[in-house]
Amino acid sequence: MSKKCLLVVDMQNDFIDGALGFPKAEEIVPVVREKILAHQKEGHDVIYTLDTHDEDYLETEEGKNLPVEHCVKGTKGHELHPDILAVRKADERVFEKTTFPSLALGNHLEHQDYEEIELCGLVSNICVLANAVIAKAALPDAKISIDSKATASFDDDIHEKALAVMAGLHVQIRNKG
Repeated sequence: MSKKCLLVVDMQNDFIDGALGFPKAEEIVPVVREKILAHQKEGHDVIYTLDTHDEDYLETEEGKNLPVEHCVKGTKGHELHPDILAVRKADERVFEKTTFPSLALGNHLEHQDYEEIELCGLVSNICVLANAVIAKAALPDAKISIDSKATASFDDDIHEKALAVMAGLHVQIRNKG
């Protein structure tokens, strides 16, 4: 059996029904939940990222470009969505990240022998894309994939463009269209 990992990106309240929430984010929650359960059942690793900001977020470079306070550590918005949190196992890794990609995640992946990494979560054209690049850099010979039904963006056009960019980086896009 090949070693696989599911990377669940930023399935947090603020991206689903909070400060930066949008309807398509709510729609993918059950799809992501089922992916987590399937990977767990098959004995594969599941890793989570959490967008994590402090009270000074609006003073950061990201905050100046996206001036909506979100995912502040210690708030409900920072927490995993309840449907995702309910299936997360205590021993599954979580990487808090202060910006779009996680270098700590990349460093962790570099020391793993995953043959396949599947990404899902939010937002397709920002953090999912950034962490797909990190995964590809960390494990260039691993098969990296994204199920287009398990990621979303607030903008359908940008979502499709992000999937196209990832395909150009040799990320396999499943369930396209």
